Amino acid sequence: MSYVSVKNITKRFDDKLVLDNVSFDIKEGDIFGLIGPNGAGKSTLINIITGLIKANSGEASIGGYSILKEPLKAKGMLGLVPQELALMETMSVYDNLEYFGAFYGLGGKLLKERINESLEITGLSDRKKEKVKKFSGGMKRRLNLAVAIMHKPKLLIMDEPTVGVDPQSRNCIFEYVRNINKENNTTVIYTSHYMEEVESLCSHIFILDSGKEIASGSKSEIKSMANIHGKIKITLENGNDEFVLKIKNIKGVKECFTQNSEISVLTDESIFNLDDLMLLAINEKKKIKNFNMEEASLEEVFLSLTGKKLRD
Repeated sequence: MSYVSVKNITKRFDDKLVLDNVSFDIKEGDIFGLIGPNGAGKSTLINIITGLIKANSGEASIGGYSILKEPLKAKGMLGLVPQELALMETMSVYDNLEYFGAFYGLGGKLLKERINESLEITGLSDRKKEKVKKFSGGMKRRLNLAVAIMHKPKLLIMDEPTVGVDPQSRNCIFEYVRNINKENNTTVIYTSHYMEEVESLCSHIFILDSGKEIASGSKSEIKSMANIHGKIKITLENGNDEFVLKIKNIKGVKECFTQNSEISVLTDESIFNLDDLMLLAINEKKKIKNFNMEEASLEEVFLSLTGKKLRD
């Protein structure tokens, strides 16, 4: 049974179509990666799921409760780590948690327990008396997470939670996501511009571009949809753009691009023949310095599916 259900969501802002009939289901306990380039519609979709804005058509539900018809029950199940920091800058860390905890209906001994738990989880216990305005971006992100988890939500939505954070804070966030998912069976929706994060954390991935679904499934399923199974990396002594274009015409080559003096060739191994590439290099009098074969990354599959890099 689906814990989160999104059915035929369409959203327009004036004449601009931002989401075009988007649908998906998330099982309880999944870590669901929602990815797409800037302007894909990710944050708009998150705002509709959380009830911050209304769709023009379609419906979203959490734990069987419609966000439109039973908003209090639906919202009571979720915690949101927004892309924009939502903190009281002039207050201390502890006072921020006390302030926001009241909105969750927490009070007395329970509120103190939850505050201390959240501080411990996010590594902020020794800084609880400090004013938020003195914090770095990474520390503010940690506090943003602490605010979102005080009421122990069954669904945690994290919208670009690692933008501008230091490596230590990023690792803290990753560790927390994995722990609550494993120990509490918490369902997580995770959006990111960093494909390596999604590839590492998420069990299911939904690719959104220009408000439309591009692909949905596990990492292996998405790679199969794109008919990409392998990657060849070549370093030449004398490469050029014209040679890259000729590689693209080889049967079984799905995409070919240069990066840091290397040529990466994404292939459908069921029909690609390595001899064709070697023969082309010989005919074009290209000298190969380095050559290796490896599995295509999700970032490269995304490029093949959308024609864009994730951070475009």
